[in-house]
Amino acid sequence: MKPVFPPGPAPISGRGLRQTGWGRVPLQAAALALGLAIAGGAMAQEAVSAGAEVDAEDVPALPTSTVRLEAGEYLWMPEMAPSGPVVLVISLPEQLLHVYRNGVRIGVSTVSTGKAGHETPTGVFSILQKRKEHYSNLYNNAPMPYMQRLTWDGIALHAGSLPGYPASHGCVRLPFDFSQKLYGVTANGMTVVVANESSHSPAVSSPGWFAPVDAGTGEVRGQRIEFGDIGPGEYSWNPERAPDGALTLVLSVADQQLVAMRNGVEIGRASVTTRDTQIPGTHVYVMLDGEEPTASTVVADRSALRWLEVASIGGDETPDAPGVATRLGDGGLQVPPAFAANIYNALEPGATVVVTGESIRGTTPADLTVIRADEDPTAPPPKGK
Repeated sequence: MKPVFPPGPAPISGRGLRQTGWGRVPLQAAALALGLAIAGGAMAQEAVSAGAEVDAEDVPALPTSTVRLEAGEYLWMPEMAPSGPVVLVISLPEQLLHVYRNGVRIGVSTVSTGKAGHETPTGVFSILQKRKEHYSNLYNNAPMPYMQRLTWDGIALHAGSLPGYPASHGCVRLPFDFSQKLYGVTANGMTVVVANESSHSPAVSSPGWFAPVDAGTGEVRGQRIEFGDIGPGEYSWNPERAPDGALTLVLSVADQQLVAMRNGVEIGRASVTTRDTQIPGTHVYVMLDGEEPTASTVVADRSALRWLEVASIGGDETPDAPGVATRLGDGGLQVPPAFAANIYNALEPGATVVVTGESIRGTTPADLTVIRADEDPTAPPPKGK
């Protein structure tokens, strides 16, 4: 298994992969990375109406992925959302499988779907059966490692050869290593959506950072707050959409927006202002138990929270390069105070924060780990369907 940095509009030029180990993040660094630091002058606190909804079918076409994955490559960063509901969206025109957990994309993989005459059916499916070792009863007993069945008449996800185009008899072939990782985060009954341009809107057939469908039903989300709906200093806060569940925050420095996802549903979004608009890489933090002895810089009369950096990929490796805390500290990040207070009150141990220099407007995150999966040398070539 080796890292591969593909060509594209935002390559990791001149830098190698940097993955941090588990380490303590100083209090202020974590608070700043959260997107909750309030510094400088007063900011507008207008809230977008809770009734501001946009039907996903009316959302303009999203751009296709900015990272061009070669056949057999995939992106994987599960630290972004370690818990929460999982849903898979398979794009037939892009030949990509997107993995969402807690509403946030944690992985993308190239696939090979059904060839002409054996097209992979579109629609909403549930995982009916899982087997690490399985063989086709329709096509010469072909091996289908890490099989996840979608229909009882032979359609499944499984490891197989990926020539770079639709070549199966209907199944969705995956890179071998990715099929193992995916198998570990799915469960029987979980929703899988297979989409193309004729069956689904562009928001689903070319999905982005956030899940375009409901994890439970596979239906296109109807309640959405889009980038154009949030003006400078504004925010939306609708916790009733998901009263409980895992919380994930995503701060996009490129878009100057902070998004809150809970139990796979967007419950809040705010316009932010950062001094530095070119923070490289994607950085993930998880909230720990307990509190710090110092006061919170976010909410008056509240204690500071404890955070741990669990992953940092695609950042600047220059020894003297400023870190996230330096770039966002000392007034480097401003958030509407009321929104910050709402987030603070909603946080619980295990919540995660993703700070990225990439846009989250529907494009593939360029600084995730891109991996080419080697076939298992001890197993027969998984030709399967």
